Amino acid sequence: MTDHAQPSTPTIPPAFRTAWTVSAAILLGLALFDPQALWPTVTDTLDSLLGTAPFILFAVLAVAYLKASGAETLLARAFEGRQGRMIVMAALLGGMAPFCSCEVIPFIAALLAVGAPLSAVMAFWLASPLMDPAMFAITAGTLGFDFAIAKTLAAVSLGLLGGVTVMAFSGTPVFADPLKVQPARKGCCGAKKPFAGAPVWKFWSETTRRDTFRDTAIEQGLFLTKWLTLAYLFQALMLRHVPAEWIGGVLGGTGIGPILLGALVGAPAYLNGYAAVPLVAGLLEQGMAPGAAMSFMLAGGVSCIPAAIAVWALVKPRVFVAYIAIAMVGAVLAGLGWAALA
Repeated sequence: MTDHAQPSTPTIPPAFRTAWTVSAAILLGLALFDPQALWPTVTDTLDSLLGTAPFILFAVLAVAYLKASGAETLLARAFEGRQGRMIVMAALLGGMAPFCSCEVIPFIAALLAVGAPLSAVMAFWLASPLMDPAMFAITAGTLGFDFAIAKTLAAVSLGLLGGVTVMAFSGTPVFADPLKVQPARKGCCGAKKPFAGAPVWKFWSETTRRDTFRDTAIEQGLFLTKWLTLAYLFQALMLRHVPAEWIGGVLGGTGIGPILLGALVGAPAYLNGYAAVPLVAGLLEQGMAPGAAMSFMLAGGVSCIPAAIAVWALVKPRVFVAYIAIAMVGAVLAGLGWAALA
């Protein structure tokens, strides 16, 4: 459920301008109050961006290709067949598919309205904001392939946990009649019928698909650049000004305590999946426990604003609370698992 809509022509949305404004404000503040730190912060940020550039380029091209080819149509197949199969397929696709919230909301609303099981929908919802091809590339480039693979497995596992939990308790009042009354919606991604049609893998033979590839590449490049610049600025500041002893004392060490705290802190502190990667890298350098890093990223990813709003917009509060609760439990379990392996 990554949040990158596809307009017909590339634009610079207010959120993009705001991100650059915050980055500029940080640099201005350094120039005024700590001028000696200004140039080191700039060079550290640029070094980090250049080091991640190959992964950014791969992420941009991969997402542009998937969008231009119409690969999102494959998502509908996750909700066909037996309920157990639906849960598995929804978790797998949710953990790998680069689809934005504006595409997912009308699609999921239609599925729920015609009786698709909430268990499969929950599996997709929980896994979707945690990983996609772009996020995998950025995570692998910054935190290593081991962490990226572990987070991908954790995302799919969290989706499975949510789907199985909802299926097991489907007869209880919590999950009965889950859908809110929905007003008529207009898609913001340019698609009148979500996930209709079949993928066209050789998209370059069609002008409109070539345009989609170009527009998506530009938008995705701007999206990643704005957030990673801001995140690397925060990382440079944190490494310079936050004592490692403090981070190690709060989020370091062994046992379940740092993992629980990582999950609790991750929910309100999360910027988005991409900006969180450099932030966690800085925290790990300062002494954050590996398990706490994993629980932070999972709990924060599920509860971040785009992901949470997509769920809140469609289901009743009791189902939303269950969504958050399952996410927190799954984040702690994933943190414990990663701590044992790492």
